[in-house]
Amino acid sequence: MSGRLNPLLFVSALLDIASAANIFVSHYTGTINVLTLTSTSSGGYTLTQNSSLNVGGQPSWMTFDSSSRTIYSSDETGWGSAAITAVTVATNGALKLIGKTNAPLGGVHNALYGDGYIAHAHYQMSQVSTFKLPLTSGQGPLETFTFTMSGKGTNPSRQDAPHPHQALVDPTGNFLLVPDLGADLIRIWSINKASGKLTACPSFTQVGGTGPRHGVFYGKDILYIGNELANTVNAFHVTYPASGCLSLSLTQSLTTLAGNKTAPSGTKVGEVYIKDKYLYATNRRDLSFSPNDSIASFSLDDAGAMTFQQITSSGGTYPRTFAINKAGDLAVIGDQTTANVVIVKRDPATGLLGTQVASMRIGTVGQPENDDGLSAVLWDE
Repeated sequence: MSGRLNPLLFVSALLDIASAANIFVSHYTGTINVLTLTSTSSGGYTLTQNSSLNVGGQPSWMTFDSSSRTIYSSDETGWGSAAITAVTVATNGALKLIGKTNAPLGGVHNALYGDGYIAHAHYQMSQVSTFKLPLTSGQGPLETFTFTMSGKGTNPSRQDAPHPHQALVDPTGNFLLVPDLGADLIRIWSINKASGKLTACPSFTQVGGTGPRHGVFYGKDILYIGNELANTVNAFHVTYPASGCLSLSLTQSLTTLAGNKTAPSGTKVGEVYIKDKYLYATNRRDLSFSPNDSIASFSLDDAGAMTFQQITSSGGTYPRTFAINKAGDLAVIGDQTTANVVIVKRDPATGLLGTQVASMRIGTVGQPENDDGLSAVLWDE
């Protein structure tokens, strides 16, 4: 036969590829990666490496601005110098470094806010910093806030100093909240959107030893905080006065295990995440599916009350981050220590997580309790 393409085979191949989606993955060795998840008409999935870019340092968190297709990455480097980086992503997955500037050490999270600004939480340095965008070499922070404590907290080994762990903008865009794991505080600022300047508001004080790490809003009036040291999720009612500062009132607290059981020693709640009326929390080192860890899920009523639903395997160890696609039918889990990306099915109607459909190791594996391995995952949406 000649080398001509058989049109029937060509059409068959096209039909077999039902859809494809990209996933962003950062690794503590300094890379940002793009993976492509492809589903087929036969119901299977394949996960392949698309591209990779070494941005240096220890990328710990990614925020994706879909309008400009830019990833902003925090750097958890704890010695020498750290940076904030901006990387653009082409629609085919190609990565390009477009901005980088020095930042305080130990950056663990960032968030875009106001009219072109970015806020960073620096765990190691007990600081929150803000920068004007775009990032340029040597620009320096717009503002830097440094926190102190009069003594060690309830958990001295983990609460030796303030440890901001997230920069979270409320749904109105008028306030910045920062869970401080070391000080047992939820720090609050009001935002001047035009200038990017922050004005301090009264903080909310958690019970000693709670260790607030990561938060997420449910609508405008309900906030959930995942607590790394207490291994709980706290629900808060949010009050917005006519003028002045946002305030919080605690309404509920549950552990991240069935029956409100206390987590095993060594467990550390990671990220909390909301999709529709369901809340998810990553359990690191709980070994509920030994040797693997778990993801807990809760249903939410209209008032924001949590009801435990299920606990499922994370498909690896130390799940640091978690995300659900816009369609709501797939979830991606970033297992830090085993350095693997895990894709599981999700029922959009019930919120329940289902079977694992794909998994892929990225870079080198890590060691428990170390800042190594895989750090964060995001859908390209």
